[in-house]
Amino acid sequence: MILLEDVYFAYEGLYTALQGVSLQIDDGERVAIMGTNGAGKTTLVKHLNGLLRPDSGRVILDGVDTRRHSVAELARQIGLVMQNPDHQLFLDSVEKEIVFGLKNLGYSEADSLDRCNRTLSHLGLEGFLERSPFTLSGGERKRVALASVLATEPRVLALDEPTIGQDARQKENLAQMLEELNAKGRTVVVVTHDIEFVIEHFPRTIAMAGGQIVADGRTSSVLSNDEVIERCSLTPPQLTIAARSLHKEFPHVPERLTLLSEVEAEILRILGGG
Repeated sequence: MILLEDVYFAYEGLYTALQGVSLQIDDGERVAIMGTNGAGKTTLVKHLNGLLRPDSGRVILDGVDTRRHSVAELARQIGLVMQNPDHQLFLDSVEKEIVFGLKNLGYSEADSLDRCNRTLSHLGLEGFLERSPFTLSGGERKRVALASVLATEPRVLALDEPTIGQDARQKENLAQMLEELNAKGRTVVVVTHDIEFVIEHFPRTIAMAGGQIVADGRTSSVLSNDEVIERCSLTPPQLTIAARSLHKEFPHVPERLTLLSEVEAEILRILGGG
């Protein structure tokens, strides 16, 4: 379990990025963190694995204050994929990038290569083993950085804007891999602006603005709340917009729908005269 207790953090003592953030993420959860740029989302996830430490308040992992652990110790349990892949990549081949972390965790050469190949396959990077990450496109580099962390299967996986630069198929492959890891008991935390990705794949959403948590709860409730959407500068889900259009003509259709299955059910009711 991860627990944040009244966490404050300011960059160089000037810009306060987190203002009294408290939250709990239980083992095996799948959580999205959303909000406008500057809301404190990335700052928050960097506190999870110790890259940043609170100015006041506490971050607790399994009952132990993270200040008692080094970043290296925390990285064995909490894998973070940064928004900019160039902050993580440093070796001259995709294979070396992925195998490096695995070997440091004690995996054999054979196991490392097997995990490397399976992860690349999931992310559509087959045939990239000998390529230099620095010759790849931005989206491809992002997937390599993601693969280097995913391959280690940390018990908590935190990803910062993982869908940027990815097409629909790549997003679906990513979602499938995250759900598979989650089904094995891994905790998944994603920072993203991709509201449709969140609606389809994340049961819980934390909405942030101004370094504070504005809303925290069931994704369909949080992302259909007009006040939260406005305060966090989010774009309303397309299905919610569609539901509101239907509501104007058919008042029995709820305005706050976010799931395709919900909208489909209402359309079928209308077509059937229900």
